[in-house]
Amino acid sequence: MTSELDRWEERYAAPGYLFGTEPNAFLQSRAHLLKPGWQTLSVADGEGRNSVWLAERGLNVQAFDISPTGVAKARALAGQRGMTVNFEVADILAWPWPTAAFDLIVAIFFQFLGPDERADIFSKIKNALKPGGLLLMEGYNLHQLKYANGGPSNIANLWSRKLLESAFGDFSSLEIIEEDRKLAEGTRHVGKSALIDLIGWK
Repeated sequence: MTSELDRWEERYAAPGYLFGTEPNAFLQSRAHLLKPGWQTLSVADGEGRNSVWLAERGLNVQAFDISPTGVAKARALAGQRGMTVNFEVADILAWPWPTAAFDLIVAIFFQFLGPDERADIFSKIKNALKPGGLLLMEGYNLHQLKYANGGPSNIANLWSRKLLESAFGDFSSLEIIEEDRKLAEGTRHVGKSALIDLIGWK
């Protein structure tokens, strides 16, 4: 059975950038919420498209991903753009999550976790945010299986409004948006997709 590390290493070994070098569109659309100098974490950052963009906005960015190949590409992208990001190679389940350390946490399309692991990581994300901190997450919702153009094939790994409200409903402000929208992110996130976005203030 292919491990999560092997799966991503194989994907990122391909030439170029799997999801492109431009930031996720949802993240980019919330640029007006971001403040220079914020301590920021980009979760499961892949090849660096989101973390490097955040650094370009003047944020102090820490990022990790399980794939050494993905992180090497992220470092190269940061270097090309003259940006500094604190990149680490780390498994999301083993990373030493700090407490109240970040003004912003960005978690885009990290739906490789089953329900039990996901609940634990959601809790760690909440704990790692400072009081008043901002969480930006995007994933596929339960209707994505009909499109079959990205995301997990296991419906248990997809997100619903009820799931996110249960996990983050104690935030001071929580906005959840479910909609079908076209993606154009590299070669893997392309076409009409069933998405769910979360904008939460702790």
